[in-house]
Amino acid sequence: MKAKVPRELDIAVIDDDESFRTALVESLSSLGFGASGYASAAEYISSLAKTSFDCVVTDIHMPGMSGLELMKWLKARGSTIPVVLVTAHTEENLEGRAASAGAVALLRKPFEIDDLIECIGRRLQN
Repeated sequence: MKAKVPRELDIAVIDDDESFRTALVESLSSLGFGASGYASAAEYISSLAKTSFDCVVTDIHMPGMSGLELMKWLKARGSTIPVVLVTAHTEENLEGRAASAGAVALLRKPFEIDDLIECIGRRLQN
């Protein structure tokens, strides 16, 4: 059974790959979600004073702060926002590190938008 995901969710997409980030924001927006893109974790963090999100989708491997480091930063500040990690890389124990950091899921690029929506929906039902 597919998880129901409220379309009024605001989702932050953080990825240094501009074409991927733009495509994902456009896909989410076309499905009725609020979606904003950020080129780095630092850019996302600077937006938090004026914007709040229901979910974060972030690349793991980015210049500066990585997706895993962003998760630690958010957690240290008491955030309970669900985070979905994405990556094009294969590394030993990446799934384990993502899970221990508290990620909702780890998706490998390229992935289907339905897979992302399903991950978010499962988290919201828990």
